[in-house]
Amino acid sequence: MTTEDPVDMSNDNGQQKSRRGIYLLPNMITTAGMFSGFYAIVAGMDGRFESAAIAIFIAMVLDGLDGRVARLTKTESDFGVEYDSLSDMVCFGLAPALVVYEWSLKSMISLGWAKLGWLAAFIYAASAALRLARFNSQVATAEKSYFRGLPSPSAAGVLAGLVWAATDFGLSGESMVYIAFVLTIAMGLLMVSNIRYYSFKEFNFKNRVPFVAVLIVMLLYVFASIDPPKILFTGFLVYAIFGIVYTLLGIRKRRRARKRENSEL
Repeated sequence: MTTEDPVDMSNDNGQQKSRRGIYLLPNMITTAGMFSGFYAIVAGMDGRFESAAIAIFIAMVLDGLDGRVARLTKTESDFGVEYDSLSDMVCFGLAPALVVYEWSLKSMISLGWAKLGWLAAFIYAASAALRLARFNSQVATAEKSYFRGLPSPSAAGVLAGLVWAATDFGLSGESMVYIAFVLTIAMGLLMVSNIRYYSFKEFNFKNRVPFVAVLIVMLLYVFASIDPPKILFTGFLVYAIFGIVYTLLGIRKRRRARKRENSEL
């Protein structure tokens, strides 16, 4: 995230005039994240799908850093929010859609379903744009503990994880076309759904924690480093499914409560 900062300048007559500027550090991080997303698109077009998937995950890490740096340095602003959102569209909207299309969905041409391939990629990209627009318009009133709809970085993590894991297994995109097709559309629809996903915003990293918490974090890093492609793909896919399960359980619980209230009347 970046911000605008007024800078006072004096002319020869001693009069003050104002010039707008931006803070460099958070702006550089956001730009680096956008560069990773753009690189993922270029790498996908060149057929270097593993590099493209890794670049999307790097963009994800940078996307998490820029906001925290802006908050720590007190350099938040509306400009930063908008710039970060545009970067997210490149990294988590266009990049995953184009990479998965070049990797797998394009092969639907040989199956006689050429339009379905690029339509699935478009549904994902358009859903990411709608998800980001809805989030930005409701950020002031949205519930802090939960996201409404699957966050675009998580949806991108599923698609990029699929490409990376399949490539690591030696599987071609053509052989995975049906799975890629279903997941691409599913991730797009989940982003614009009303399904609730835990946001993890309640965790305060500034507070003291028990020593065992540090040990658990270390073990998680070790576990993820054993086989990053498969673990990242599985982790993001489980997160996407968990939101569906949690929402359905919540609906079931509310229905039972209403039935109980009606029976008591």
